[in-house]
Order: sequence, then C-alpha cells, then structure tokens
Amino acid sequence: MRCTVVSAAVAALISLLSPASAETIRIGVSSGPHAQIVESVIPVAKAKGLDIKVVEFSDSALINVATNHGELEANAFQHTPYFEQQKRERNLDLVAVGRTVLMPMAGYSRKHKSVAELPVGARISIPSDPTNGGRALKLLEAGGVIKLKPGVSYNATELDLIDNPKKVKILTMETAQLPRSLEDVDFSVITSFFALSAGLVPNRDALLIEDQHSDYFCLIGVARKNADKPWVKTLVESYQSPEVKAFIETKFNNNVVVGW
Repeated sequence: MRCTVVSAAVAALISLLSPASAETIRIGVSSGPHAQIVESVIPVAKAKGLDIKVVEFSDSALINVATNHGELEANAFQHTPYFEQQKRERNLDLVAVGRTVLMPMAGYSRKHKSVAELPVGARISIPSDPTNGGRALKLLEAGGVIKLKPGVSYNATELDLIDNPKKVKILTMETAQLPRSLEDVDFSVITSFFALSAGLVPNRDALLIEDQHSDYFCLIGVARKNADKPWVKTLVESYQSPEVKAFIETKFNNNVVVGW
C-alpha cells in the first residue's frame, strides 16, 4: 500500500514539473532550404510545448490557399511581395507574423567574369512570374545594367525601363529553367532556392547579389483569425531562436541570410 502512495506522489510531482500537453500545428513549406530550416525549428518548439508537423509542397502556389482554408495552421516559404500578391489575387485572409530569412536573388554568367563585361546586346534571362521578374529588374538596376522609372518596386516590368545603355535583351522564363539557361544567355538572374538546387553558390559564383537591405525577406504566414493564438507566439519565438540562427549560418554558409 505504501508503494502505491509513493508512486502516486511521484506521478503527481512529474505532472507538475512536466509541460502541458503539446499543441500540434501543421506548417506548409516548399522543399529545399525552407523545409530544412523548419526541421531545425521542431526541437526548439517541442521544448516549448508546441509540436510541428511539416508539410512539404512541390507546388508552392497551393500553400497559401491551404493555410487560408485551415488545412495548415501556418506557412514559411515566401517573400513579402509574393505574399501580398497572393492575398490580393486570391482573396486570402492571411497575415504575416514574423520574418524568417532572405534567399538572395543573384546574377550569374558562364561567359563573363563581371557585370561590366556584359556586351552590347547581351541576352539576360529573368523569372517570368511578376514579383520575381520585377525583383530581377531592380537587381539589374542596382548593378547599373538598366535604369527604371523612379518609384517602381517589385511590380516593375520592361515597360518601366527608361535607360538601357547596352541594349540588353530581357528573356523571361520559368524560374526553374533559369540555371539551365546559363548555357545559352550572357547572364541570368536566379533566386537562391533554384540556384542552390542547381549547384550554384551565391556568395561564390554570383556577379551581382542582393544585400541585406532587400525587401524580399521571407515570412511566417497564418490565417488572420489565428494571429493572436498563443501557439503563434511560440512558433515565431522558436523560429527566431539562437539555435535556428546557428543552424542556418552553419548549413548554408551565409548564402541564406537570417532576418531577425
């Protein structure tokens, strides 16, 4: 009988010292670096009483819709201009709750050693989707290749060019095809996600790269109705933790930039 009393007391003590039952959330990510980073968030969140189930998507266009419909509690894969465009075009009631990382866009060439060497009439490939296409044009402007109308942002198009001293030819194509286009063009502007997947290392191979003042830092998105729930704060704190920062810096060798 005494053993039963002691066991009950120990069980009660354990229940007092142990965290409350963990809450579980589903977080949507694109495969690659974003998925790898979220995997490093899992043990940090677990220690705070939050279980994270990672759902990888091959088609990232589905992630925001799934979050809006409650099939996911959160997502972490996209930069701000893309997020805002998706909300506007698809009438999604989502909000950003924290910054994550910058996947720098950069320009590469297999034919030239610097941007200054680009010849007159150079062929330059950029992403065909609107937000990354405008982003590429802004990077080309920062590198002195072209000049855009004052005040244009990520929604810039070729119609916004006001100066093109080398008469470069802009070729738009699917983002996944850009690394392969390097065999045929003089220069290509590629997001880090696809560059890294193709074996390109931004800090080593790029002739032109975004800096840390970029507007394209990625974010954690949730449905507006969930924004004030306690697990959101736990998720953001876990993501923006020293452990995750150390993982990113070690794993990606500063080719992915911490945003907090």
